[in-house]
Parts: sequence; C-alpha cells; structure tokens
Amino acid sequence: MRVATLLLLWAGAVCAQTAGFQWVNPMPTGAHPALRHGTYHSKVNDVEVGYVIYLPPGYEAAANASRRYPVVYYLHGGRPGSETKSIGQAKYIDDAMQAGKVPPMIYVFVNGGCVSHYDHQGCLGETTFIKELIPYVDQTYRTIAKPAGRGLEGFSQGGRGTARIMFKHPELFASAAPMGGGHQYEKTISENNGAESAELVIDPPTNNTWDLAKEYAAKRMKKHPLPILVVVGTKDQNYQPNLEWMAHLTKLGIPFQKIIVPDTPHSAREVYEKHGVDAMMFHVANFRKALGKDW
Repeated sequence: MRVATLLLLWAGAVCAQTAGFQWVNPMPTGAHPALRHGTYHSKVNDVEVGYVIYLPPGYEAAANASRRYPVVYYLHGGRPGSETKSIGQAKYIDDAMQAGKVPPMIYVFVNGGCVSHYDHQGCLGETTFIKELIPYVDQTYRTIAKPAGRGLEGFSQGGRGTARIMFKHPELFASAAPMGGGHQYEKTISENNGAESAELVIDPPTNNTWDLAKEYAAKRMKKHPLPILVVVGTKDQNYQPNLEWMAHLTKLGIPFQKIIVPDTPHSAREVYEKHGVDAMMFHVANFRKALGKDW
C-alpha cells in the first residue's frame, strides 16, 4: 500500500508540473512583429523544441550583412515551460533599441521544459538550453559566438533558473541578471533534501541558488568571475527572500549589483517599464568590457 501511495504521489507531481506542456508552442495573436518563432532538434529529449528570437533593428539590412551581435537569453517565469511565455518583454526591448537608448542586441526566449529550467524526470530543460540551443543559435544567427558576447536573464522561475545556471556555467556568459526569483523556494530545496514541496523533489538537492552560490564561490568564481545584477520590486512577494539571498551572496564574497524597484509587484512587465533600459545596459556594459574592440 505504501509503495502504491508513493507511486500515486509521484505521478500526481509529474502531472501537476507538466499539465499542458508542449516543447513547441504557437505564437500568440498580436505578438511583436520583430519576433520570430523557430525550432531545433533536441537529441537529449528526442524532440523538436521551440524558441522565439528577437532580431534587432538593422539586422537584415544589406549594409550589416557581416555584422555580428551579442545575444541575451531570457528565461521565462511560470511552469511548465513555453518559449512564448515572456515574449511581451519584446515591446520594451524593441522600443529601447529603436529609440537608440541601447545598441542592437539579439534576444532569445527559451522553452524551459516540463519543470521550467530544470532537468527533471527525463525532461531535460536545462541541458537542452546549455548544450543544444546556445550552439544552435550561434550556428544559425549572426551572434558573437563566444562567452564575451552572451548574456543571461530571467524573471520569477526564470530568475531562479538564471541564478542556478549562472553559478554552474559562469564560463558561458559575460553577464547574468536574475530578477524576481523565489529564492525562498530554493532555500526550501536546500534545507529539505531536494523537496520544494510534497509534490516536487529536485535531484540533486544541491541544485539550488543557495548551495550553488557556495560552490561557485569556492570552485569557479576565481577563474570565471561573472558580473551579476539582482533586480526585485519592493512589493514583490519575493522581495524579502531576495534581500536574504543577497545577504547570503555578500557573506560568500560574491560581488553583485542590484536594482530595487520601489512600489513594484511581482511583474516582469512593470520592472521593465521602469528599469528595462538599465537592465539592458548592464549587459551592454559587460559586453563592451569583455569584447573591447570586437564590438
């Protein structure tokens, strides 16, 4: 009876996390005209996987045929994954570039998989992003195809995913901006042998933003010091957990910048309305520092 109960709980957890999940999702009506939907084949998942890409002003101009651009990978919020979940940010990105407030960059909106931005129960959202999507984008579009031309950003679940991935793979990026992440849930995973809840257990249990910060500080930061920008609104339910997580980073000696957005709830849209240009320029500044005369 106990085994049967555990199996039912496991099945319920998987169903709860993956209900309605698709690796390829249609573009919604009214999507920004600068966005394009594409797919690539994931060998690790044996399936086609969708992504959405924003190509900056001038990308297709004949005069720029040999020009290469830095790229920011944007990790969506919510579960399960979908490449279309955060594409509303494209309005603010395009407005800033069209107005000349930031130089042209490519943005890629990622499908995070069944349990967003994790490898879980054979659904490898993190691995396909790192091992397959990034190389595919570099081969398919005119990116600056090296870490110095690559940024990482995300909000909510994407903020959590950004933080985990930046600590595991700082060698792949020039900048990382975790925004509005629920680091209290990451701490729960750390303190409960991987259990975020009764329905979801993360394996390994150290795959969280608290333990990975320790590992980064001890093993990777000296060789691959990654510029980090933490962004959160004061009315976000994740505000206090972000303050506690930033204190954790400070205690570990991990440097970071921060933007605290006054009177702002848990909303990627509102954060970008107020500080989107600042976030974009954070990436720009680090691209310029890393690339020098190459950009």
